Amino acid sequence: MPYDTGLSYRRTAIEGASPIGLVIALYDTLWGNLRRATEAIRENDIETRCLELNHAFLVLGQLESWVAPVNGGDLALSLTQFYRYLRAKMMEASLQQSAKTLEELMNLILHVRSAWQQRDMDPVQASAAPAATQLSATPDLATESRRIALSFSA
Repeated sequence: MPYDTGLSYRRTAIEGASPIGLVIALYDTLWGNLRRATEAIRENDIETRCLELNHAFLVLGQLESWVAPVNGGDLALSLTQFYRYLRAKMMEASLQQSAKTLEELMNLILHVRSAWQQRDMDPVQASAAPAATQLSATPDLATESRRIALSFSA
């Protein structure tokens, strides 16, 4: 079996990641799954499309499981709505074989990922987050998540 340097690099990065860094890594994985599914749709590669979307649903499930509805306040509500929206649109894209829908989701994912990344770069807030399940709202992340969540409920 050949040595996969990409996989080794990801494992090392994850092992040293902060809780928020792990969330960011899942967003990266989800984005990559959707990108490959988009390519598969364009190439009429049903098997790859299904594999990538199935993995994307697993990653999304992991992200959903980290939301703490009781302690998370507005951020938890916004993230729950965001993840529900992603799930519904991923299902729709799969059924309609819509690369355009997946690309729109990829843009949303990058937008929210950017807010997480900004929070992770703030050493005070990053160290204050004891675990991914206890995420608390920061103005940038809460505002961005709420703005995106409101855009799908409209």
